[in-house]
Amino acid sequence: MNQRRQHRSSPSANRYLPPLEERRTYRSDPGIGEGLGRDTSPPPRSAAQRSRDMGYKMYGLFHRAATADGADKSGLTALTYPVMANFAVDAAMAVALANTLFFAAASGESKSRVALYLLITIAPFAIIAPLIGPALDRLQHGRRVALATSFALRTVLVVLLIANYDGATGSFPSWVLYPCALGMMVLSKSFSVLRSAVTPRVLPPTIDLVRVNSRLTVFGLLGGTIVGGAVAAGAEYLFNLFHMPGALYVIVALTLAGAALAMRIPKWVEVTEGEVPTTLSYHGYPGDAHEALPGAPLRRTHWRSEPRSARQPVGRNIITALWGNCTIKVMVGFLFLYPAFVAKSHDASGWEQLLILGLIGAAAAIGNFGGNFASARIPLGHPARLVVHSTIAVTLVALATALTGKLMVAALAALVTSAASAIAKASLDASLQHDLPEASRASAFGRSESLLQLAWVAGGATGVLVYTQLHIGFTVISMVLILGLAQTVVSYRGDSLIPGFGGNRPVLAAREGASAGSGRDDSAVPRE
Repeated sequence: MNQRRQHRSSPSANRYLPPLEERRTYRSDPGIGEGLGRDTSPPPRSAAQRSRDMGYKMYGLFHRAATADGADKSGLTALTYPVMANFAVDAAMAVALANTLFFAAASGESKSRVALYLLITIAPFAIIAPLIGPALDRLQHGRRVALATSFALRTVLVVLLIANYDGATGSFPSWVLYPCALGMMVLSKSFSVLRSAVTPRVLPPTIDLVRVNSRLTVFGLLGGTIVGGAVAAGAEYLFNLFHMPGALYVIVALTLAGAALAMRIPKWVEVTEGEVPTTLSYHGYPGDAHEALPGAPLRRTHWRSEPRSARQPVGRNIITALWGNCTIKVMVGFLFLYPAFVAKSHDASGWEQLLILGLIGAAAAIGNFGGNFASARIPLGHPARLVVHSTIAVTLVALATALTGKLMVAALAALVTSAASAIAKASLDASLQHDLPEASRASAFGRSESLLQLAWVAGGATGVLVYTQLHIGFTVISMVLILGLAQTVVSYRGDSLIPGFGGNRPVLAAREGASAGSGRDDSAVPRE
C-alpha cells in the first residue's frame, strides 16, 4: 500500500496503468545487451557470422532503448512500434512518389489543376479535423481499432495505386495519384492525432510526457524514416528493373504490420472512466482574465455557472503555446510542398532540382532531429515563453527569405523552422502536463494535435496556391506568420485578438460544470 501511494504521488504518475511489478533488469539477460559483449567464443570465421553477431548486438541496443524506464510494462514499447511504422510509411511513400507527385506531374498539368486536386482532398480533412478531438472524447473502446484503421485504409489506397501503375512510363493516372497521395497524408496526420490521445495512458511512472513524445519522435526518425526510407529506396531500385513500383509493395507490408502492431497496444488505453473533456474556449467571469499576469501567483478561478457536463478549459500558457505551435506548423506545411513547385518551375536539370529539394530536405531533417534532441535535455520551466521565442525565430527567417529570395536562406529557414517546431511542441507538451489535471490530459492532447495538423494542412495548401518565386511565396507566408505571432504574443500578455480563444484567461482555469461522478467542482484544489 505504501508503494502504491508513493507511485501515485509521483509527478509523472499514470492512473490508467495497472500496478507494475519491479522493473526487470535486462543487463542480466544473456540473450541481449551485455551478455553479447561478454561472449568468450572464438572470433567469427565468416562475414555472414560477423554480420549476424552485429545484428544481434544492434537488436540488443534497440531492445534496451525501447524497453527502458519501464516502457515495456506501461505499454509505451507497444506504442513505439506503430509510431515507427507510421514514420516508415511516410518515408516509403515519399520514395514511391518522388518522380510523380506534385512537382513532377506539374510539368504536364497546370498548377491550378494540381491545386484543385489538393483542395478537393484536403477540404474533407479541414472539416473533420476540428471534430476529431470531440470524437475521441466519446470513443470509449475503439482507440486501438482507430489506430489500426488508419493503417488499413492506407493499405487500400496503396493497392489502388499499384493496380493503376503504368510500368512503361513509371507513372499513375492523375485521377488516382492525387486523391490517393493526399489521402495517405491525411491518414498519417489522423494517426498522429490518435497517437497523441493514447500516449498519456502508456506513460511510464519515471518519465514525463515531454520526454516520452521526444523519445517516440526519435525512434520514428531513426527506425522509421531512415530505415524505412532506405528499404523502400532499395526496393524501388530493384523492382524498377522489372517495371514494378517496389516502394509501394514495401508500404503494403508496413501498413499491414502497423495495423497488427496497433492492436497489440495494451487494453488499458481504452479506459475512459473519470475523464473530463477539455475545451479551448473560455467563458469565465471577465475579472478572471487578469488574475495571473506574468510573475503573479498562479491560482485557479471558479466558474460562475453550472453547465450540464463537466469541461476543463485550457489555461493561458496552453492557449499561448497552441497559437505559437499552430503558427509554426503553418510554416512546416508550407515548406513541405512549396520547394517542390519552386524546383520544378525553374528551367533546370533533374540534378539541379534534386539539389534544391535535397538541400532544403536535409536542413529540415537536421533541424528536426536537433530540435527533438535538445528539447529532451533543455529545462522547460517557462514553456510559453519558449514557444513565443520559437515563433519569433520562424517568422524572422521567413521574412529574411522573402527579402533575399535566396535558396540558401530558404534552407536556413527550413533548419530553424524544424528545430523550432520540435522545441515548441515539447513546450506545449510540458504545459499540457503541468497545467491540466490528469483526467483531462488525453483529451487535451487529442484536441491540440488536431489543431496542429489542421495548421499543417493550411500551410501545405498555401504552398500550392502561391506563385513559385521564393520572395513572393515567402512574402505571403510571412504575412500569415506575422498574424499568428501577433496573436501568440498578445495571448502571452493576457489579452486576445479573438474573443474567447486568447490569453484573457487565468493560467490555471477552473473546471466548468460538476466534476464527473461527484456533482461538485473540485478543480480549484491546487495540484502538487
